[in-house]
Amino acid sequence: MTPPSAPQNAPGQQPLNRSRRRLLLGAAGAGAAVTALALTAPVRSLAQQVQEFIAGPPVPDVAPLQLSPHVWTIQARDGFPTPENLGLFANVLFVVTSAGVVVLDSGSSLQIGEMAIRMIRRVTPQPVVAVFNSHYHGDHWLGNHAFVNAFGRELPIYALQGSKDRIVGVEGNLWRNLMERWTNQATAGTQVVPPNRVVQHGQRLRFGQVELVMHHYGVAHTPYDLSIEVRPDRLTYLGDVAMENRIANMDDGSFAGTLEYFEKISLAAGEQLWVPGHGRASRTLLRDYGEFFRGIWEPSLQAVKDGHGVEVARANVLKDPRVARHASTMLGFESNIGRYISLAFLEAEQLAF
Repeated sequence: MTPPSAPQNAPGQQPLNRSRRRLLLGAAGAGAAVTALALTAPVRSLAQQVQEFIAGPPVPDVAPLQLSPHVWTIQARDGFPTPENLGLFANVLFVVTSAGVVVLDSGSSLQIGEMAIRMIRRVTPQPVVAVFNSHYHGDHWLGNHAFVNAFGRELPIYALQGSKDRIVGVEGNLWRNLMERWTNQATAGTQVVPPNRVVQHGQRLRFGQVELVMHHYGVAHTPYDLSIEVRPDRLTYLGDVAMENRIANMDDGSFAGTLEYFEKISLAAGEQLWVPGHGRASRTLLRDYGEFFRGIWEPSLQAVKDGHGVEVARANVLKDPRVARHASTMLGFESNIGRYISLAFLEAEQLAF
């Protein structure tokens, strides 16, 4: 599908509005404010509901969990966006350093970003001095809006060049619209705030006593997955390269590339606490998720080598013990496994020919 085009934020525009509600109320002028005072209680109630719909409701606090000496996570409980969870289905991490706070993925909306800022302030009074976006899927960067509102339009927001280009392009507004639709407008009021800094594989950035090392090993979940190693904590944030008990969206990715990514980052970083964008951190995450992926990829590749069709690949994947071990606990398994077997089979065909 070719995403629909949409107007982007123009360079040099005025500072971002807090929400669409504020924009509409400001435009209404003083006369509308006086008129509102005369409204009956039922009409005022309706107006309140309309305003909340336009802006999206606040997201309830989720207490941060400390993962290492410097790293905390705001752990998302759900695997997919719904009106009930208000779009909170991706983790937000933050690193507390002597130079300030560094955020690793800002969440799915303005409202989630605002909640994350409240949680950061529970841990430290220090300001946020940088944000990193792991890739261009909107559940990992739409919260940028809240951070520039709170810490200024010049706040450094880092990403790989490819992710920055996608967000500045049509994908930015596409993801904003998708999140509104999936949450029944709970994320309304969120504006597209793209990264304004570019990083590369192997680059190291120091924030006080903490060093962040950039990792990128080709196409995995997307072509532009940035993983961030936090030293000296021996912790690496993977974004969506790996997930815990959630089947990944592989429409933009590669099964073979993901498995290669696992091997290369394991070799480069060594033993780590691996933190996914969805789910809980684990020292065995790459091994566990790699097992599941191999259970999909290898039977699909073998079916192509043997001259069989996708139905044979599907049957072999579903009976593979590596897949069966995860089927009962993997969120989205039943609704997505058939599609991802097809994607693996297509990728295997491309490699064969």
